[in-house]
Amino acid sequence: MPITAEEIKNKLQSPGDDLVFFVNGKKITEKNAEPEKTLLTYLRRNLGLTGTKLGCAEGGCGACTVMVSKYHPHQNRIIHYAVNACLAPLCSLHHCAVTTVEGIGSMASKLHPVQERIAKAHGSQCGFCTPGIVMSMYALLRNNPQPSMHDVQEAFQGNLCRCTGYRPILEGYRSFTKDGGCCGGKAQSNGCCMTNEHTQDSTLPVQKLYDQSEFMPLDPTQEIIFPPELMVKQPQRELRFAGERVLWIQPCSLEELLELKATYPNAKLVVGNTEVGIEMKFKNLFYPVILAPAYIPELNIIQNTQDGIQVGASVTLTVLGDVLRAAVKKLPAHQTEVFKAVLEQLRWFAGQQIRNVAVCHVPEDSEIKFFIPISDLNPVFMAASCKLTVMSKGTTFIFPVQGSKVYFSAFKQSPRKEDDIAIVTCGMNVFFKEQSNIVQSIRISYGGMAPVTVLATATCNRLLNRQWNEELLEEACTSLAEEMNLSPSAPGGMVTYRRTLTISLFYKFFLNVQHKLSLDLLKEVFNIVCHDRTLFLCLQAVPPGYSDDVVGQPIMHLSALKQATGEAIYCDDIPCYENELHLALVTSTKAHALIKSIDTSDAMAVPGVVAFISAKDIPGSNMTGPVVYDETVTCVGHIVGAIVADTQAHAQRAAKAVKISYEELQPVIVTIQDAIANKSFFQPVRSIERGDVAQGFKDSDHILHGEMHIGGQEQFYLETNCTLAVPRGEDGEMELFVSTQSASKTQALVAKALGVSANRVVCRVKRMGGGFGGKESRSTILSTVVAVAAHTVKRPVRCMLDRDEDMLVTGGRHPFFGHYKVGYMNNGRVMALEVTLYSNAGNSLDLSLSILERALFHMDNSYNIPNIRGTGYVCKTNLPSNSAFRGFGGPQGMMIAESWMSDVALSCGLPAEEVRRMNMYKEGDFTPFSQRLDNFTIDRCWEECMQLSDFNKRKDAVEQYNRQHRWTKRGLSIIPTKFGISFTAAGALVLVYSDGSVLLTHGGTEMGQGLHTKMVQVASKTLGIPCSKIHITETSTNTVPNTSPTAASASSDLNGMAIYNACQTLLQRLQPYKDKNPKGCWEDWVSISFCIVHLSANGFYKTPDLGYDFETNSGRPFNYFSYGVAVSEVEIDCLTGSHKNLHTSIVMDVGKSLNPALDIGQVEGGFMQGLGLFTLEELRYSPDGYLYTRGPGMYKIPAFGDIPIELKVSLLRDAPNEKAIFSSKAVGEPPLFLAASVFYAIKDAITAARAESNLTGPFRLDSPATPERIRNACEDKFTKLCPPADPGTFIPWAVQV
Repeated sequence: MPITAEEIKNKLQSPGDDLVFFVNGKKITEKNAEPEKTLLTYLRRNLGLTGTKLGCAEGGCGACTVMVSKYHPHQNRIIHYAVNACLAPLCSLHHCAVTTVEGIGSMASKLHPVQERIAKAHGSQCGFCTPGIVMSMYALLRNNPQPSMHDVQEAFQGNLCRCTGYRPILEGYRSFTKDGGCCGGKAQSNGCCMTNEHTQDSTLPVQKLYDQSEFMPLDPTQEIIFPPELMVKQPQRELRFAGERVLWIQPCSLEELLELKATYPNAKLVVGNTEVGIEMKFKNLFYPVILAPAYIPELNIIQNTQDGIQVGASVTLTVLGDVLRAAVKKLPAHQTEVFKAVLEQLRWFAGQQIRNVAVCHVPEDSEIKFFIPISDLNPVFMAASCKLTVMSKGTTFIFPVQGSKVYFSAFKQSPRKEDDIAIVTCGMNVFFKEQSNIVQSIRISYGGMAPVTVLATATCNRLLNRQWNEELLEEACTSLAEEMNLSPSAPGGMVTYRRTLTISLFYKFFLNVQHKLSLDLLKEVFNIVCHDRTLFLCLQAVPPGYSDDVVGQPIMHLSALKQATGEAIYCDDIPCYENELHLALVTSTKAHALIKSIDTSDAMAVPGVVAFISAKDIPGSNMTGPVVYDETVTCVGHIVGAIVADTQAHAQRAAKAVKISYEELQPVIVTIQDAIANKSFFQPVRSIERGDVAQGFKDSDHILHGEMHIGGQEQFYLETNCTLAVPRGEDGEMELFVSTQSASKTQALVAKALGVSANRVVCRVKRMGGGFGGKESRSTILSTVVAVAAHTVKRPVRCMLDRDEDMLVTGGRHPFFGHYKVGYMNNGRVMALEVTLYSNAGNSLDLSLSILERALFHMDNSYNIPNIRGTGYVCKTNLPSNSAFRGFGGPQGMMIAESWMSDVALSCGLPAEEVRRMNMYKEGDFTPFSQRLDNFTIDRCWEECMQLSDFNKRKDAVEQYNRQHRWTKRGLSIIPTKFGISFTAAGALVLVYSDGSVLLTHGGTEMGQGLHTKMVQVASKTLGIPCSKIHITETSTNTVPNTSPTAASASSDLNGMAIYNACQTLLQRLQPYKDKNPKGCWEDWVSISFCIVHLSANGFYKTPDLGYDFETNSGRPFNYFSYGVAVSEVEIDCLTGSHKNLHTSIVMDVGKSLNPALDIGQVEGGFMQGLGLFTLEELRYSPDGYLYTRGPGMYKIPAFGDIPIELKVSLLRDAPNEKAIFSSKAVGEPPLFLAASVFYAIKDAITAARAESNLTGPFRLDSPATPERIRNACEDKFTKLCPPADPGTFIPWAVQV
């Protein structure tokens, strides 16, 4: 008999069972296990193990990866597997052993080789993702001590890194693989990725970034022993864990499960929690009773039957994959077509951590419903006629073996190949009559084309008894275009693309089957876009160091080892104060509305809630946010208030319970086009002009017009915004621990909000888990709220935003729209340019004007246009305010420049590289803003990059490939960048103690870029002492005041000079004592002077002669320029729009590198971030301003598999820069734009595809070049069957903002 809600509440009052498990070898007995608590929360809050990080709370980034071990009685062995601690329910770990990053090694005891190698290979920058990557590798090695490189890459499918660009991680861990390197160690003198040697034809000496011979060997005896008591067979019994709201029941038999399901008919079955956990957290679904059937023997069955392989419903996807792989090896090939298709889908399904715990979705009623529209496996099950058995003996799947003359294929198309949700997925199965090519039966099923997985029944019926030939193909394509129709407003958008995919994927199937039937010899074996990285060559040309000089040496990031062991402290890792409270934001759900009322009664009734904070509680000024009028919200995600409670879970639950009533206002302006139509702009409008533009157009042979839209980008720092505010209880003092690039701005705005002077507020920053500009100004919207809350409740308050909150409220890179008119000669020489830029600023000006100005400063990129006019508008819209992001408008301005340059080359019919080279600046030329280009090195970078990439030979090979292949095309592009460097001032404080140790403080913050490491190198060289004597603890406003934000790539320049000046002051004070004892050492001079001489010195540096006037087009906006050139080659699949990055060569001018390891890390990391911007990352908004892409599930940043298969990075030699510290150059932002070489290589490949359809000349390709845009641009007979609906005739699901 079903149980009532009241009876469930009563059961929650009765005590549950003890939860027994082990963490890092230590036994834990939890008497009050909370079913709603995840393993991650328990590790961090209950056990204080903060090495495991929260990155997304949805199993999409891998920062929370730990290893779980358990004894498997059926297999009589211990199994180890990586899991996402953010999804793993605490209650699922009974009799398991958990190993975290702290458990495998530490700085204090002994490092594990997995920790050491990622650090020494320079694979840890901000370090926030590092523990998760370490644990993924560790779990792999526990199962396979000598993996292949393929195994390593597969293990990392569920891990993301935003800083490094992945290359150094793979390179460091390659040393664990069977061959130890891509060349097996046979090419030590020929570009071996582990020795970092140059190619044989180079006569220049090269410096190694690290020495692999110093790595510790892998020692299995260091591993934690699996607890013997967990190997004793436990008597099977039902377990119950009662929490605050949820009852967790773990039955031990199928009979128990069926009885429980009858008693609790609405109970949810949970095995891996990969779906239910996300539903409860992000969809606000609540399940008061959870049944966990993972250990029921009947549901873990795996057996061979005459029909196929029978698999229990609790068998994980990893085990399923192992079973099917074994069957494929054993059985005849024709019988395993379905198995291979399932394996192919599993290969790209989620990450390893999810596959290790997830199971095939089992419907909880007796009728199978393929209701997950984008399931990877459901179309396979449907097409293969897999049997789902739901009965008293257990729920099982049967994967059928195939007979002869049956052909089966499965396809999945997603924005990113690894760990991504499908756009369209399908399974196709055809059976032919004996000894013929006549179709006896056919099943074609699709996911992503309806709310449920669908069979193309009408099409299948039309194809019966037809010969498998071109006529059948034509009939099938026409029929699919009719049957697989979608409303132009369909959820998910991409309607034209999805409809085209149904036909394109069938064509792939048609060719595969035709090839297998051997009825027609195909010119092209159809196996498009194989993403295996059998070879991953990385060549790094690094200028040699300066002998004993510490500057110029590839010193490891000073925090890398701590980051790899989980001992590095980030903001949320600070131990909780005894009376600390947690804060959750209450945000607007409307884009433009008047708040009528706020009802907090339900929220205040949630257990543990202390207060609701609103604008009324602000003691000072509320003028730090985006609007003046407190009662008006101007975007979805506008902060309305905050809930303060005893735990984060209570605060978040209460925040969702706050009811706000609105009066919606018009207009709602979301897109740039909306802003243009409504003339919604921030003032002023900016323009730069040089020469006589009108005359330039008259003198030109041709004029072309064009447009381009560049999408926005989320910073996706792995550590979300976090603030801990501690009121000091007297004189209005407040101490803030903040993850921010802008300590002084945070201090100033908090003081303003609290109504106190800045000297009462101290802001401290230890390190950040990434910033990229996103924490320059936008971090203050959280820190001010937390500070006001702490002031109100007079207790410490902490808030670390969840990923979805962070993405919603903080904004990102500005979307840009550019319109251009270009005048050019027959030979490709550009004579005149008029460009108009529009940026989508969101609901406040923030830094948008400066970003637009930089876009105008870079509208020429590296090209000398004699007559040029640029105008820029900042659009005011109802989106969260966009802000700084690596490049700060420069990439958008340069991208539009490369668009018109590409159009000119296509119009002239000339090679793009020739047109670019012809128009390039030369030494001594002047920019449109009248700044002379001195020490101009792009021409050198260009020539070196052409040589490094073997461009001409590569181009010939691309052209030959394209002649031989119809449905895959390759493209090649070379792109330069010229990036201006300017920022204001910095300060430093250097303290020398009596023992000779030095404490260094400066105004810059460490966010992974290695700033602290470089600053220690600068101080070490200046003072003439080893780096080991110098320490940096943190950045704080009570040591160095009034600092510039750590931004604009200039922090090493500014802070380095400030430190140099401070150190020079100290050396002058110590000089008399050095003169008295010339043979003495540093310690001697300090010991005799510390009580006589003031061994503390401030340093300050301001960039000289900076300033620009837009009215007169005069001044000097930049101190100097950084230069670089990249060549990229890609291959596109013309049928699906997928692409793979085959090759990239980069030559970067970083002056005289302070630290080549860190600089190459910045080049590669910036390049990969640009790769995301230009080819992958897409923010998707509804027409009313709601952000769909609020986490790694829908927003895809580049993963390990997106690195170019061949990557070469070289730093330009002999290019000192006298305008920065020790002749170095800024390196953070300039390399990002070089990823445009991938975009224009894609455009080159599309040009080749369009030529097959007799389409020539310029065409518009917006950024990012997603599979959708690539496929739609490759117009052919299939795209013509799916014409797009006319704009204005429907309301789209998503709009281009």
